[in-house]
Amino acid sequence: MTDPAAHRIEILLVEDNEPDVLLTLEAFEEASVPNRLHVARDGVEALRFLRREGEHAQAPRPDVILMDINMPRKNGLEVLQEIKADRSLVSIPVVMLTTSQSDDDVRNSYERHASGYVVKPVGFENFLNAMRAFENFWMTFVRFPPHRDRP
Repeated sequence: MTDPAAHRIEILLVEDNEPDVLLTLEAFEEASVPNRLHVARDGVEALRFLRREGEHAQAPRPDVILMDINMPRKNGLEVLQEIKADRSLVSIPVVMLTTSQSDDDVRNSYERHASGYVVKPVGFENFLNAMRAFENFWMTFVRFPPHRDRP
């Protein structure tokens, strides 16, 4: 029998809003697919995590990234552009999860090769339902490329 932890989905949440972090953590704790949610509080920390720098030297490669746009130090669009320009990170799907309904933000996200754009729903139940839908698609139906750093 294989170890279920060996097949868990690694998710990087890049989010500076603490209530949204807590809601997302709660939603993924209830997930039917084993997962591990890592949190970066801004774009600079996200890139350090992805590049395994400093305190993130042992960080796993995420299978998918959920990223806000409006963050301090480096916004989500800037981070997305750096991820997609880096040969070692380009294959990681990035889903923008934001309050912005701006057509420019949507267009700029897809032009930078975002895998999806989700506007954060208002209200606790609506947010949890959105995270469950994310889980259903990304953690049930999507097949991720194998990682060289996984057993």
